[in-house]
Amino acid sequence: MSTERLSTSRKDLSDSRSRTTSSSSSCGGKRDSKSKECTLNAEDGYVRMFLRGRPVTMHIPDDLRGSYSLDQKVALPDRKLKLQWVYGYRGRDCRCNLYLLPTGEIVYFNASVVVLYNVEEQQQRHYLGHNDDVKCLAIHPDMVTIATGQVAGTSKDGKALPPHVRVWDSVSLNTLHIIGMGVFDRAVTCVAFSKSNGGANLCAVDDANDHILSVWDWQKEKQLAEVKCSNDSVLGAAFHPMESNLIVTCGKSHINFWTMEGSTLTKRQGLFEKHEKPKYVLCVAFAENGDAITGDSSGNIYIWAKGGNRISHAVPGAHEGGIFSLCVLKDGTLVSGGGKDRKVVHWDHEYHKQGEVEVPEAFGPVRCLTEGKQEELFVGTTRNAILQGSFSRELTPIVQGHTDELWGLDVHPSMEQFVTCGQDKQVHLWDTTTHQPLWSKAIEDPARSAGFHPSGAVLAVGTMTGRWVVLDTETRDLVSVHTDGNEIISNVKYSPDGAYLAVASHDNFVYIYSVTDNGRKYSRVGKCSGHSSFVTHLDWSTDSQFIVTNSGDYEILYWEASSGKHITSMDAVRNLEWATSTCVLGFSVFGIWPDGADGTDLNAVCRSHDGALLASADDFGKVHLFSSPCSQPRAPSHQYGGHSSHVTNVAFLHDDSHLISTGGKDTSVLQWMLA
Repeated sequence: MSTERLSTSRKDLSDSRSRTTSSSSSCGGKRDSKSKECTLNAEDGYVRMFLRGRPVTMHIPDDLRGSYSLDQKVALPDRKLKLQWVYGYRGRDCRCNLYLLPTGEIVYFNASVVVLYNVEEQQQRHYLGHNDDVKCLAIHPDMVTIATGQVAGTSKDGKALPPHVRVWDSVSLNTLHIIGMGVFDRAVTCVAFSKSNGGANLCAVDDANDHILSVWDWQKEKQLAEVKCSNDSVLGAAFHPMESNLIVTCGKSHINFWTMEGSTLTKRQGLFEKHEKPKYVLCVAFAENGDAITGDSSGNIYIWAKGGNRISHAVPGAHEGGIFSLCVLKDGTLVSGGGKDRKVVHWDHEYHKQGEVEVPEAFGPVRCLTEGKQEELFVGTTRNAILQGSFSRELTPIVQGHTDELWGLDVHPSMEQFVTCGQDKQVHLWDTTTHQPLWSKAIEDPARSAGFHPSGAVLAVGTMTGRWVVLDTETRDLVSVHTDGNEIISNVKYSPDGAYLAVASHDNFVYIYSVTDNGRKYSRVGKCSGHSSFVTHLDWSTDSQFIVTNSGDYEILYWEASSGKHITSMDAVRNLEWATSTCVLGFSVFGIWPDGADGTDLNAVCRSHDGALLASADDFGKVHLFSSPCSQPRAPSHQYGGHSSHVTNVAFLHDDSHLISTGGKDTSVLQWMLA
């Protein structure tokens, strides 16, 4: 299956049927830049490339000097990536985005991927039609057709990718219709199918200042009506289950009942009268008899009698704090999910409390509720987790993820495990077969980097504050805490023999520690000083004697590990073998740079352990796969979407069976199979 790549030039917008291009592309120069070409100095044995006009000089190993030419071509790699697993769920700022399908799969989204997850069979399928953050999700009454809406994005060549709704088949994963290209502004934040007329209509609310509510005949891709919904944020929109021309919207200080006649939408505001008027009406659901039910930021449940705009029944103070989700069960009873109190409460037909269960504090407030099989419930939370349980047994997590920007990643040296850490101050050690954390640990500072000791017994975590810590991988206990400078620690990397740890900082230095007692004792032996900008990447030589570093001003410097001494003789380093290849600047990788790149476009690169592949992470949500070595300008790559923000890091598992990639602001972790 090739991952869809979407090209949206103007001519494509009219012909939205043929929007998939192949997943292989040479990253040729789409930017209109007069970038200087690479040059070869055969006599002195170096290649020079230019980033933002700055020269970057890379030295050719002696065994290639005689035969190397800039005109040779690098082949596309034989291997390809296939998305196998998406870790995490977008609960922090999206709502109504968790449903159970008749196939037994729960459907939700993270980054630009819509996930269909069969919990019993531990299988995921993925809809990959979107090219930026998915923000909303709706299920058709046929329980097969799905609509998802996305934000406006920007493509690699600076073109706008318009927000739109995609209607697709959840069995085949085929895209059926693309709606609203060039109509929506900023993002589609709410989407819903009509229920009573066979689901023929779809409504959507965008993120324009006036939050435009529009109604569509989705099969004809034709807009039927639109209206300014509210100047304030709109948090929910739903068709009435019995009246196909009635839509209810809710949000900041409003609930509106809309009637559609022809192409006109007429509004009646909900009247709170003697009842407390909340700051936000957070969610709306419908009782079996057609009454509308709302939950609000003051913790009240209000019942609005069918067809009217007045409150017929109130349950004041149903929750302490806001009510983020309401779900009417098949038996007609109601379940509500609380924010501040993290409670999931069951109410009978007369709105008397039947029972409750609490979400453990680590997983945060309830974001979304959906009914499972028998008495089961699925609960999405604002800390990007999904839990499963019922009122008779506790809620247990089935999906977990980070909740803030994510950069730190490393793979276990010998097991199917990897570690991630992010600005949410969380460190997770993941098992790639169960796709669950083996453990999670909260640390004191936002985290930025991670590295396993070659024994696998401990791992180091670098933070945003100059502090770095060492954790025991078995017990997650704190083994050691150190501080070097007060800036971001961009890299923590042990030498291949485990005798040294290099700590690279945004204060322009690399601190070298000797490591004893199997990773439990640290003493500083050197400090590499010579960069004039922050250190971004670092690799060790296979013999653990030397370090190479990259910096924010595109310098490549070499160091003697035991002393921290800067090595200036190129003949001393040009033939060194490097244990890893994570530096984005260097002779063996410079072909990963696209034409006209600005130097910050590539965040990470990683070489497979067999030396045949390079994966790179770019600022445009793409993971690229190149052949390695990649020593010709602008090498071709397979490229893959899934992340919606900058991809911050990539790493091959110890046996090269999988690749892990991390998203920055999308906080997602993707696991790719090598096919």
